[in-house]
Amino acid sequence: MTQLILLPGLASDHVMWQSQLAVLPAHYRSHVTDVHARCDTIEAMALTLLAEHPGDLILCGASMGGIVAMQVAHQAPQRIRGLALLGSSARPETEEIRALREAAIGLFSDGRAAEVLRANVPLAFHTSRTRDQALVQSYLDFVLAAGAQQLIRQNRAIMARPDARRHLPGLRCQVLVMCGNEDLLTPPEHSREIAELLPQVQLEILEQCGHMLTMEQPERVNALLLQWLALLPVRAAAA
Repeated sequence: MTQLILLPGLASDHVMWQSQLAVLPAHYRSHVTDVHARCDTIEAMALTLLAEHPGDLILCGASMGGIVAMQVAHQAPQRIRGLALLGSSARPETEEIRALREAAIGLFSDGRAAEVLRANVPLAFHTSRTRDQALVQSYLDFVLAAGAQQLIRQNRAIMARPDARRHLPGLRCQVLVMCGNEDLLTPPEHSREIAELLPQVQLEILEQCGHMLTMEQPERVNALLLQWLALLPVRAAAA
């Protein structure tokens, strides 16, 4: 059976995928993984996911989840039947962003996670949605629930991530790449770079959208995912 695995972003969980889980075909037995909360490196997260989910896989990763998904595809390309990357990047960490993460880690250690995350809301969402209190609070709730230690561990894993650009040209599965046109954390140029490296790819840039695509534009994301899944040369077995 081909299983569809959803990979959340940094300090995120199933809540960021709730609109997608409501419409994805039941026969895929879609599962939201939490390997990012249990392993210390991107490589270990990928190995754990592969061990816990035998057989063929379709991976759908957002942000950090996309980074893990690309590493899974690197470790076991023969098992990947489709790869969807939402608001992600194949690049390694830059020194500039590394310095910003180190500063944030210091604040997390000092018990100031809520302060940092609230200040960063404009980076997570399109400007048209930063006043949507319910949407923003839902995001803050699950990220703050992860806790300071998870924020620190996952940031350090991201900082040490491999350069996925080296292996992307060798992938032979169908890939869907999505990005918000005003994503400030992983700008569209990152998604375009991924698309340029892949032999079989569909690139979609969502208008009036920031980094949290699945929450900001759930209907558009759902439509693109369902269309893409219908085109894959595999079908999940019925339960």
